[in-house]
Amino acid sequence: MMSNIPGYTRHSPFVWTWFSGYNVRSLLESFGKSLMKEQTKMAERIGFIGLGIMGAGMAANVLRAGFPLMVWNRTRTKTEPLAAAGAEVAQSPAELAASSDIIITCVSDTLDVETVILGPEGVAQGARAGSLVVDMSTISPATTRQIAGRLAEQGVDMLDAPVSGGSEGAARGTLSIMVGGEAASLQRATPVLQAMGQRITHVGPHGAGQTVKLVNQVMVVGNCLAMAEGLLLAQAGGVDLNKALEAVSGGAAGSWMLSNRAPQILARDWRPGFTIALQQKDLRLVLEAADQQGVPLPGTALIFQLYRTLEARGLSGDGNHALVKALEALAGIEITGA
Repeated sequence: MMSNIPGYTRHSPFVWTWFSGYNVRSLLESFGKSLMKEQTKMAERIGFIGLGIMGAGMAANVLRAGFPLMVWNRTRTKTEPLAAAGAEVAQSPAELAASSDIIITCVSDTLDVETVILGPEGVAQGARAGSLVVDMSTISPATTRQIAGRLAEQGVDMLDAPVSGGSEGAARGTLSIMVGGEAASLQRATPVLQAMGQRITHVGPHGAGQTVKLVNQVMVVGNCLAMAEGLLLAQAGGVDLNKALEAVSGGAAGSWMLSNRAPQILARDWRPGFTIALQQKDLRLVLEAADQQGVPLPGTALIFQLYRTLEARGLSGDGNHALVKALEALAGIEITGA
């Protein structure tokens, strides 16, 4: 029977030759890497600040992945589901930072990030030398570099790691994460980032992650406008919008925006994966950066103004795909595909 085992010979020690047939070195290396990853996960205590439309799902995935988690949110009631699932709740960002090795922030705007990191009772007041701050908000690249510099003065590293993928991606752990900062810091943060995203890309030094996120937003709203115009044309042309969507989604016109948001438009479902208010905040950052660099973005500027008309109508809480409503108002046509 032993002669049927791969690697066995009559003249060789059985144990070694049997294992060698299965490449024992490869098995041990794989086991060692897995063990190191688990040890790193258990050693790093994670703090998460900001439990909004994106942060709540992201933090839940961090907890689900097995990391010790402490959370803080300006509106304390938003911490309750995570507390019920086993997370600790901090009284302030400073308290959270003092108890965490990696501190993640995911808040609305540049001023919010400055406040929770550098303000009174902010992260910088409690963070120890050697800890790591990962800002997953979308903010000004220039401010990101300034914050990173301030934290470095007290021995705290920082990554800017904004995300794309909407609230669905946040809940499912399938976000795309674009990272600026030191490669060693990214290597340290990778296990926790993998709990939240599927594609993690190191794009450059501090501020580069935020710059790439602004590039992403230019393309997102451009796709959104193209989708809205196409659906409006289909409605005016009298074709079956569901069939039209099925026909174009598999070709060159296909996109994440079309697949995820066009069905919502046809159903007149304006629940946000990303609100108009947040989209406008990002577009202000885009246009500010473009102005600083002398880059013309006429299409993005137009979309910003179209969203402004929706804000004036009190629609800031609608999903960003409600851009189509601005075109419907211009055309006097309403899309009724479902």
